[in-house]
Amino acid sequence: MEKLVVLGGGESGIGTAILGKKQGYKVFVSDLGEIHTEYKEVLLHHKIDFEEKQHTKEKIFDADIVMKSPGIPDKVALIQGLRSKGISVISEIEFAGRYTNARIIGITGSNGKTTTTLLTHHLLKDAGLNVGIAGNIGDSFAKQVAEQSFENYVLELSSFQLDGVEEFNSHIAMITNITPDHLDRYDYDFNNYIASKFRIAKNQTEKDFLIYDSDDKVITSWLAENPVKSKLVPFSILKELEYGAFIRENNIIIRLNEEEYIMNTSYLKIKGKHNTKNAMASMLASKLLQVRNQSITESMSGFEGAEHRLEKVLKIEGVSYVNDSKATNVNATFYALECMDRPTVWIVGGVDKGNDYTDLLPLVREKVKAIVCLGLDNRKIIDTFQNVVDVIVETAGAEEAVKVSHKLAEKNDTVLLSPACASFDLFEDYEDRGRKFKKAVREL
Repeated sequence: MEKLVVLGGGESGIGTAILGKKQGYKVFVSDLGEIHTEYKEVLLHHKIDFEEKQHTKEKIFDADIVMKSPGIPDKVALIQGLRSKGISVISEIEFAGRYTNARIIGITGSNGKTTTTLLTHHLLKDAGLNVGIAGNIGDSFAKQVAEQSFENYVLELSSFQLDGVEEFNSHIAMITNITPDHLDRYDYDFNNYIASKFRIAKNQTEKDFLIYDSDDKVITSWLAENPVKSKLVPFSILKELEYGAFIRENNIIIRLNEEEYIMNTSYLKIKGKHNTKNAMASMLASKLLQVRNQSITESMSGFEGAEHRLEKVLKIEGVSYVNDSKATNVNATFYALECMDRPTVWIVGGVDKGNDYTDLLPLVREKVKAIVCLGLDNRKIIDTFQNVVDVIVETAGAEEAVKVSHKLAEKNDTVLLSPACASFDLFEDYEDRGRKFKKAVREL
């Protein structure tokens, strides 16, 4: 019996353990931290051996195959040691992909992944397809492969998940955009991060499709130098295309082969240029899977957007409070500030991932009246914006940040939480940050 070792007892690890046991592996789960009670109960229920608060090397190095959590960097000694012994170390996505014949729609990018994943799933489900949603969202892909029988999956894929891919393939792959992110994980080399994103296309064939933003110079430059086998399906808001999706006079035009489908942008409830692009990518995938035009139009008008992404929370004394906690990099915050049409009190900060905030200067100068820092180390933010914004206040938690913002904001202003940083200094994750922000707003 082959031995599968799962490093990390979170969502992806537990799902992989369940699938591994079903596929006949002897499974061992090891987590350097404490495993959440709910996950421990699942492991005990399935009679899967595990340990927490330690890594027992004798047990781990006895593996035939190792699945590591996406949060564990490749450069840590344990992973380097496993690979030097010739032990295969893969991601949950790679492992689960080996045990399903479902058609995969894989979505990656620096920003827009979650919205595009949710929207694509929404369009396909409304059209009657048997479709699951997984990856960075919902139940783990491996758990669903073990317990469900979906014919299609829409997967949100991070660069960390793609780093562990060997044979996994998406029939339809999407790259929403590529901007500097997670550079601390890629030796502060943007090219390493770009290559990681393009792993989504590495196993594609001539029968597969790659949907991409042709306005993104990083993507188009990489494709010019690194041809892929799949059929390229571009989208653009800047130019008309012979094939793909583009904008003409407030209409989204989808042009695939001889067919042309037109939908007015007024059907989109999600606003902003970035969301128009997310919609285009989702519509292209739907059309490639033969979804009817009327179904797409009706589904589009019913889609509200992702939680923690430009989510309107409340309006208090004429001040609008917006939760954009999912903006964990500069580019995501750029989109958020671009959408602001009123004077803005901007809550920003957290764990810096090698951010360069200078791209935000024109928007901050134009739209931001005050900055409220929400992080343990705010020096870089203060240094960048102190000559642009008169009021910069440091806070140590969501409740304090909201109270300070409430005092700074006036009627017809917006308070925007759009951190441009990871959340792990003060919060469990961006969702925890967003929930605490919303709770603090409701308690004003």
